[in-house]
Amino acid sequence: MAVLNTIRSWTWGLIIFIGFALFAFVAGDAWKAISPHTQQSAGVIDGHKLSAQEYQKLVEEYTDVVKFSTGNNSLTEAQNNQIKDEVWRNYVNNILIAKACDDLGIVVSNAEIKYIVDNGTSQLLQQTPFINQQTRRFDPDMLKKFLLDYDTMSKSGQLRGQNAEYYQKLYNYWKFIEKNIRTSTLASKYSAIIANSLSVSGVEAQNALVAETNQSDLLLAAIPYSSVADSLVKVTDSEIENLYQSRKEQYRQFAETRDISYIDVVVKASQADRQLIEKEVTEASEELRAPDAEYSAVVRGAGSEVNYKDLFMVPSVMPRDVAVRLDSVKVGDVFGPYNNAQDNTINAFKLVAKEVAADSVAFRTIFVQGADATASKHVADSLMNVLSKKNADFVAVAASLNQKGTTNWWSSKNYATGDLTPDNLTLIKAIYSMKKGETKAIKMMNNQVIIQVVDQKAKENRYKVAIVKRIVTFSNETYTNYYNKFSQFVADNPTLEDMKANAEEAGYRVMSRTDLSSASHDIVGVSGTRDALKWTFDADEGDVSTLFECGDNDQMMVIALTGINEKGYRPLKSVAAGLRAELLRDKKFDYIKANLAGKKTIAEVASQPEAVQDSIKRVTFAAPAYVSVLRSSEPMVSAYASVAKEGVVSNPIKGNAGVLVMQVYKKDKIESDETLETVKNRLQNMNARIGSQYVNDLYLKADVDDNRYLYF
Repeated sequence: MAVLNTIRSWTWGLIIFIGFALFAFVAGDAWKAISPHTQQSAGVIDGHKLSAQEYQKLVEEYTDVVKFSTGNNSLTEAQNNQIKDEVWRNYVNNILIAKACDDLGIVVSNAEIKYIVDNGTSQLLQQTPFINQQTRRFDPDMLKKFLLDYDTMSKSGQLRGQNAEYYQKLYNYWKFIEKNIRTSTLASKYSAIIANSLSVSGVEAQNALVAETNQSDLLLAAIPYSSVADSLVKVTDSEIENLYQSRKEQYRQFAETRDISYIDVVVKASQADRQLIEKEVTEASEELRAPDAEYSAVVRGAGSEVNYKDLFMVPSVMPRDVAVRLDSVKVGDVFGPYNNAQDNTINAFKLVAKEVAADSVAFRTIFVQGADATASKHVADSLMNVLSKKNADFVAVAASLNQKGTTNWWSSKNYATGDLTPDNLTLIKAIYSMKKGETKAIKMMNNQVIIQVVDQKAKENRYKVAIVKRIVTFSNETYTNYYNKFSQFVADNPTLEDMKANAEEAGYRVMSRTDLSSASHDIVGVSGTRDALKWTFDADEGDVSTLFECGDNDQMMVIALTGINEKGYRPLKSVAAGLRAELLRDKKFDYIKANLAGKKTIAEVASQPEAVQDSIKRVTFAAPAYVSVLRSSEPMVSAYASVAKEGVVSNPIKGNAGVLVMQVYKKDKIESDETLETVKNRLQNMNARIGSQYVNDLYLKADVDDNRYLYF
């Protein structure tokens, strides 16, 4: 079971990294997943259909891997959505890479996989539990032993109960990694071809070095485009059309999206709700004042967000609003009720006790289990006799029971959250009651635990506090009132025009969202809106939905479909505003340039009423210059400075935010430790990173339809 404990120590982020790593796990079965039968399709990738049933199977497989790896059987909605997206992304990538490699005759043989596993050459192997604790590297012998044990026990029928479940999950996990290795190896081969096709010449390296080390100081005068009224230049529809046609490939859309208007209603507690909660917290605070109060029962009965633990803790692990008030309260006193706006709660707390003691304690344990309580105590007493002797070796005594006797550091942050069993409470109290170097045996059910405190850190104030913290939330009655009001509004305003006309008066706000993708799992980040998303992609333009209940049972939404952006090229009308702005800028450049005719010096340009002036230093070609007076990044400044001669005034140059006139007055060279070879290597690495983006190019050339929203 040590293997299981090792992988369960990994974080969620590491598990998702495995999912990302070089197009995880499905390529081995990718072609098998394409059903020849007519089925509901979760998606189509370049003609290959992924059925909803097969997609669900892949999601369940990956979910099982994540749960096994993290030891967490309950995943959040966000984690489940992340898994679904990862499965889809990997499936698409693997199909596209497999097809590209098939065209080139690139394969991964079984012999290659065996070599990779035997030699531990894949980074993915380091993510397995088969790690040698001495070398901290993958140990193929550990894997072979596990596979042999699994096969032997499977054939002999020895896999039963929890043992069977553990071995089966670990076996499935290994098969997952093995598929990863195959797909990542195939992807690496294809990536290597792309990367090696992007070479860096000596001339390119020399130019890059010059661009980084040659710098200029210059004077600049500029006329902002904003100084020219739009009415002074004219942009025609035909000019917009022509620019659109020349840029059309930039407006290619690879998946259908939708534009919506919507009203999102968040249910909030009423004044009556707040008053009721204040009343209940007040009653709980009175109960806390009783000298014989059962703190745990009072706190639990009041519905507090913070459970009571009969333990001392440092302020840093308590709610901040409680921690900052502790030193203003005497032991035995109750503070509150009071409102805390930061977490929207009504609070009261009693300072039960206070001490000055070490919060961080290092200890080690030996677990003693006998046939019954008497037997356990007998063994524990014998071990305590051994440990009481001078120079007794705790670790050696632990080893005699096949235990490590490892030293652990504990502080109140280890037990501040979550519930504690009576045995856990007994253990923690014992640890904190002991002195440094003390050894003690305590009873836990029918067993004994021998504890030795190894070290204690600096003493500090620790508090035992009973906290009643109630979130101010709405009642069922309040929710019903919200629902009835909003439902009536939706019924009375069946069109978007009606909604816009009457929303403000009713206390609502109509908002918009463009380019909503079916790959989203919700509407504008509101949870529980999957049905609303399905409606959006099934509706016709102009349709208005019924009322959707969503969020964490605290929101309601109505949606109007305002636009359908079909797969293909975006229509001119959707991009015309941006094209018009670009054409306006070009025409304003011509207008300003004409007005500057005859202006030969920086001073003459700067004398124009609308001009701005700046001095810019240390300009290199390697980075775009920022012109503060224009509040704009201006790459043309860097480009001009790299070729300009000292003292020469430039012609008017078209910048991002205005027309630029420049004069370089100083050129020098930056000292650099880089050589042509180091620059060449850096550029080669940059090219390799660019080459690694080939999957995006494969995707753009393929025909991919994502229909998962229909079923998931």
